[in-house]
Amino acid sequence: MNGNPAPGRPAGIRWTMGDVGERGFEALRLSIWGAWNIFGSDAAYTVCVNTVSLDQARARTGRVPDAVAWHDATRALPGFLRGLFGPGMAEGVGWKLAPLRCFPHAHEISLDNDCILWRLPPSIEAWIQERHPNACLMAEDVTACYGQFASQCPREPRNAGIRGLPPGFDLDAALREAIALREREAGAPLHLESELDEQGLQAAALSLRAPLRAVALREVAVCSPFHPHLPEPGECGAHFVGLNTRHIAWDYHGRPADTCMAEHWERLRPELYRLTGAACTPQ
Repeated sequence: MNGNPAPGRPAGIRWTMGDVGERGFEALRLSIWGAWNIFGSDAAYTVCVNTVSLDQARARTGRVPDAVAWHDATRALPGFLRGLFGPGMAEGVGWKLAPLRCFPHAHEISLDNDCILWRLPPSIEAWIQERHPNACLMAEDVTACYGQFASQCPREPRNAGIRGLPPGFDLDAALREAIALREREAGAPLHLESELDEQGLQAAALSLRAPLRAVALREVAVCSPFHPHLPEPGECGAHFVGLNTRHIAWDYHGRPADTCMAEHWERLRPELYRLTGAACTPQ
């Protein structure tokens, strides 16, 4: 995929969306409207869809700006990565890299569908103005979760819910280099097994050639009712980790985790609609 913002536009925003629960599609709608109200027509927008049809994804997401493009990413994962994840795509992960880039000649910002912004974080604004040609961006996390790539990643915790790539950054080459380094270290072929492996691979690849900039937790909180995640949103947004899951099969302080997640979302969603200016009000 080689779409790009029109000349002079500062960024392309992309999301990855699969067959998740209904709260996940509602979060995507809020995420799109939040980004639209930050960047407006000065950016390009694409939702990369997998495991559901484009028509289903649009219908379940609801009304969003007409400028948003919808892209079938089912066959967009490069072959060298598909072999690492295997036919099951590591239980659904790996899709954030399908395709590797949507806007290769722009500042490309990848948001998880459950990462909702309503104000431009100063860290993202500073990154867009960054002079280092290879400086990339990831969100700060509450704890470092890098899977098999922990030894190659920054000490500081990073989260792939927000990922920024500068114009011209060769993600293909960076991923291949990170994989080769890991295989030499392990002395065996690599097989990616979890979302943590995928996140670690991205953090390792993005930090190879330049400092990896961060979106601070105070700006965009890693948000859920479950410690060590933060219960309240940040100043500019929130990444609602776990929101996509249809069923959480454990209890939290003696209560079903599903109930805790639902209550947390219901408490915050009216304010999220107001902050993002979403076209549809909560019901």
